This record gives sequence, C-alpha cells and structure tokens, in this order.
Amino acid sequence: MPRCDRCRVAATHCLCAWQPSVETRAGFCLLMHDIEPLKPSNTGWLIADVVQRTHAFGWDRTAVDERLLALLADPQWQPVVVFPGEYAEPSRVIDEVPVASQRRPLFVVLDATWTQARKMFRKSPYLDGLPVLGLRPDQLSRYGLRRSCRGEHLCTAEVAALCLELAGEQQAATALDDWLDLFSEHYLAAKHHRALDCNDERHRRLAALR
Repeated sequence: MPRCDRCRVAATHCLCAWQPSVETRAGFCLLMHDIEPLKPSNTGWLIADVVQRTHAFGWDRTAVDERLLALLADPQWQPVVVFPGEYAEPSRVIDEVPVASQRRPLFVVLDATWTQARKMFRKSPYLDGLPVLGLRPDQLSRYGLRRSCRGEHLCTAEVAALCLELAGEQQAATALDDWLDLFSEHYLAAKHHRALDCNDERHRRLAALR
C-alpha cells in the first residue's frame, strides 16, 4: 500500500500531524542491524521523531563508521550502553543514569532482534570501555506489531522511554510512549482498514506538544 515517506504508515492513516516536539538534555545513538531501518514496523525512528539529538548508524561486524567513534568521544556526551547487565563485566554495570554530570547522557541502543543484539554487544570492541545500563522494566512489552518470544523483551522505543524516565526527562518519556502507542494504533488500523478516533485523549496530548 502507498505509505507516508515520513512516518511509514499507510497514507490514509498518516500520523505526522501529531508528531510531538520535546526538548531533552539526553541524546540517543542507535546502532541498527542490517535491514532493521527498512522495516515499516521499526520503532527506532520513533525515538528520532521525539528526541532531537538522536543519531543512527548501521552496524557492521568488521567496520565502524568514523562518525560513530567521533560521537562516542565527544566530551559533551557521557555514552551509556543500554543492555542487560548480566552480559557485561560487573565493574561496567550501572543502575542509575549520571544526570548530575556536566556531560549529557547519550544512550547507546542496539536496534535489532534479541539474538542479533547479543552478537552486536559481543562484537563491538569500541563499546567495551563504556558503562552498561541494565534496565529492569516493571511491565511487559505492549508493542503489538512484532513479538518476541519473551514478554520482558521491550521494543526499541519502549527501551528509550525508560531511559528518558531514568534521566529525569519525564515529559519526553511520556511523549515517546504516547507516540509509540499512536504509531501502533494507526499502523494496525490501516492494516485492518479501520477508522480512527483522532480526537481521543492520546491524540490531544500529542497535539499539545507540537
């Protein structure tokens, strides 16, 4: 079906009119596996919609983008790899985001399936010296466009919203959660040829952030 070039949802159910704009201190660095950016259901791009300081790079096992290395070395940022702590050396694992630092938090998120992400974590030596933030979500994933075999495996946008919350960016976290839910709602409505109520509470909340 014809899709909107921006939001990747069917043109009949485009959600660009509700894209929120929220100022944040934190930033994101997405490492995207293979064809992940080309999937219409990918949620990594939703982070860039909400968080202005979002960078995205394709991941390669044998090569690394020099711009990625420059970003990780930029003194304005404190890069933190978001990944389960049990896969990292205990000395690297942190439980809190260093929000008091003069350096702004830069969350490095591996945008891939769980199997791919584990491989990326092991085979990216330029990440080895960075602290690792292991999230412990209180709820199961609510993302309905793709399913992991384990409910505690969150989609990329859900992970980013939790990171923003830990960084004290509650407005941005709520906006990203709403934006993910709206994306899923519009995506599925287009798939099943359903009409939408564009004046419900979620649409109104996001419209207020434009």
